[in-house]
Amino acid sequence: MSGSVRRIRALMVKESLQILRDPSSILIAFVLPGLLLFIFGYGVSLDATKVPIGLVLEDSTPEIRSFAAAFTDSRYFDARVGVDRREFAEALLTGELHGVVVVPSYFSSRYVGPARGAPIQLITDGAQPNTASFVEGYVRGTWQLWQGQQARAQGEPGRRVASLEPRYWFNPELNSHFFLVPGSVAIIMTLIGTLLTALVVAREWERGTMEALMATPVGITELLVGKLVPYYLLAVGSALLSVALATSLFGVPYRGSVGALMLVVTAFLAAALGMGLMISTLARNQFVAGQTAMLAAFLPAFLLSGFIFEISSMPLPIRLLTYVLPARYLVASLQTLFLAGDIWSVLLPAMGAMLVIAAVFFGITARFTAKRLD
Repeated sequence: MSGSVRRIRALMVKESLQILRDPSSILIAFVLPGLLLFIFGYGVSLDATKVPIGLVLEDSTPEIRSFAAAFTDSRYFDARVGVDRREFAEALLTGELHGVVVVPSYFSSRYVGPARGAPIQLITDGAQPNTASFVEGYVRGTWQLWQGQQARAQGEPGRRVASLEPRYWFNPELNSHFFLVPGSVAIIMTLIGTLLTALVVAREWERGTMEALMATPVGITELLVGKLVPYYLLAVGSALLSVALATSLFGVPYRGSVGALMLVVTAFLAAALGMGLMISTLARNQFVAGQTAMLAAFLPAFLLSGFIFEISSMPLPIRLLTYVLPARYLVASLQTLFLAGDIWSVLLPAMGAMLVIAAVFFGITARFTAKRLD
């Protein structure tokens, strides 16, 4: 066995023992993923179900009661019925209700009359535009569905020129958890891969052990490899745990192969570990390294990776910035693996981009990790 291999193996053993002696590494790698998946899985959702609304019925005709039943029986609304819109004014102001639907007293006369133009009023809180748009869309859909039911009940189905039957690939139920949970796995891997390694070299400098390493024949490449391999194995275990929790706890289907998953995770961890090692090399302080890792890795990954916000809707300068974020490629790759399978036309370019980013980080780290104490 060559001296270089022996030195790398010794460094790996040393770092592995350090991981086992440090409970924080185990907590970050295996407890934090479960906690963050629970928060992201249950706390972040784009599905609006049981939206609380007020339903004002200014009369009690059969048509109004039938229309009201369309709201009270809907799984999308949690309707509170009243006879005056002033009953719900305070609840709308405080956010207890997301909207108020007013059915006027002349609803029936307008609906059965020759004009057939029965109006309804929707009042929503414009301070929350996304919620207001959800409520408007659901109310409009309920209104159109009720009109169709009434027309069929009266033998007036209307002439249908064309019938639209949408088909949603990969996520037929349009369940937001099916693409948010894989994205949250990418955010978790960004945090773990970068934060764990951001503390490695910084801890060595703080504890004074880096001076001892400088006095050994260990080269820069041997030092980097010996320190990163144990954390790579730890992060891979964390990734497998996160995927297992995503499929078992949230029921997200996984249609890809384990081999493809390992290739994608390895390419990403090369970039994430490289970023963390670069931060720790430049900072030489655990607190500064940890804070820098949060600001440089976690926040951009959360906001600019496509996890929640569509990249195509961002301004051009921000869209260009996302190309240097490894999390952008991991989010797309994991969503592809979970929902579509091994689509190599998507996975291979993403892995290539992550490896290029990793090469840049390792190049910077090697440049500033010189065997001197100044």
